Amino acid sequence: MRILILILILFKILNGASVDCTKVFEERKAELLKEIEKIDEARQSFEALRAASNALFDKQKANLDKQRADLNATMQKIENKKAEIAKMLEENKKLLDAINGAKNDKISKSYEKMKDSAAASILQEMTTDEAASILFTLQAKKVSKIMAKMDPKKASQVTQRLRQGPPFDK
Repeated sequence: MRILILILILFKILNGASVDCTKVFEERKAELLKEIEKIDEARQSFEALRAASNALFDKQKANLDKQRADLNATMQKIENKKAEIAKMLEENKKLLDAINGAKNDKISKSYEKMKDSAAASILQEMTTDEAASILFTLQAKKVSKIMAKMDPKKASQVTQRLRQGPPFDK
């Protein structure tokens, strides 16, 4: 564009016309003002876009922070429930052990009071593990009397199982 103006000025000078510099400068000034207005509009658009982007970013960050807080609260609730469940399991295990202990004591007392031959015939019908489990809770004197009344083969199997020790339930 500058070249065009210079060419125009040179052309007028060569043709003998007088050049009005003020007019040329005013025209150029008007063009520059229009360019400045366009640049200012573009800057304002950019500022508005930046403000909108920052607002959106802040909103998303706040939303993410809220979700993170919710997630942490949920994780804490899960950990609390997990600890509560573990405590309940431990209590239930103790209760089950107490029940099994009472059951085994009752069975032991029953076999202690039973006649040796009756106990031997009952134990012979059980699996080796079941018979060993019951005999393990009895006094050695009672065990020897019962095993003397059992079939030798079954008594031998039970003795081998007793030698391995608890637990008998497989």
